[in-house]
Amino acid sequence: MSFDNPMEIIDLRSDTVTQPTPEMREAMASAVVGDDVYGEDPTINELEALACRMTGMEASVFVASGTMGNACAIMAHTQRGDEVICGQRSHVFLNEQGGAAVHSAVQLNGLRENAAGELPLDDIAANIRTEDEHHPISSLICIENTHNVCGGLLLSVEYMQGVGELAKRHDLRFHVDGARIFNAAVALNVSAEALVAAADSLTFCLSKGLSAPVGSVLCGDVEFIRRARRARKLLGGGMRQAGVLAAAGIVALNGMVERLSDDHANARQLVEGLVAIDGIQLNPPGGATNMVYFDLDASIQRNAASLYDALALQDVLLDPVGPRRFRAVTHHGIDAAMVDRVIGAVRETMSSG
Repeated sequence: MSFDNPMEIIDLRSDTVTQPTPEMREAMASAVVGDDVYGEDPTINELEALACRMTGMEASVFVASGTMGNACAIMAHTQRGDEVICGQRSHVFLNEQGGAAVHSAVQLNGLRENAAGELPLDDIAANIRTEDEHHPISSLICIENTHNVCGGLLLSVEYMQGVGELAKRHDLRFHVDGARIFNAAVALNVSAEALVAAADSLTFCLSKGLSAPVGSVLCGDVEFIRRARRARKLLGGGMRQAGVLAAAGIVALNGMVERLSDDHANARQLVEGLVAIDGIQLNPPGGATNMVYFDLDASIQRNAASLYDALALQDVLLDPVGPRRFRAVTHHGIDAAMVDRVIGAVRETMSSG
């Protein structure tokens, strides 16, 4: 397989493989820039103001990635020795190299998510530490929406409100890892503002389904963002003339949110095709947003590595996430015809294996 022409490849490994649109490239080329550490990049300032309007938050800061946004949030919300309650399968817990411990000197208490991708409210409440001097102090709850490893599942407005109310009752802060929060909002037919209204802070990615090449935005109140900017600087994230990147983010927020419904429709089409193939088990059933997870039956001789290699020879890329497990992610640049081609390639490969 040759990667010389990426347009020949159907790449469903992640929505991070999206290419910036022509409008983004044009906006980047003509962006007016300044020094962001001095607060003088007008394009970054415009992006941050737009993020506030769309999320209902008071202030925001442009960061290099979702991981940096989460790190800054935890640093800004906690004190050394605190405990953060999160999910065992969340990005903060699994995929950030223990950054909460490294950067913030806090302990993560990972609770098991239920089948809906939620941390049950009763479980959260039961794990909030008391005043016992032997215990760390619980100070923050982190929730991921949509929840990647749980299958791209979305968490409802009602659930998010419930977490927020619980946090306030116990004097905890509530941070949302909303890398794909706009996928959740579009699928629920609500605004991002309504979905995160109960949260104290939110980070969301511009570089996944929204198709910008780089960046995330961290949102919260004015004092929180002041602390988060200090954290960003400590992490080496103080950017200078980064308005060339923010320009693509502005195009993403203004023009790429509603089209996420196309990705969701393509994911449902993929689910419908895969469920009809012998040896494929959808887990979870899938199609809630833009992610599809599936397992290979134990009776099938192929494993994930051999199926990946066979599909790659047909210019179809999926994401092997376990010995017999795959993730497929629809995104901008993937259309219904491509999904049909993927289904056909999987069916043919499974039947010949």
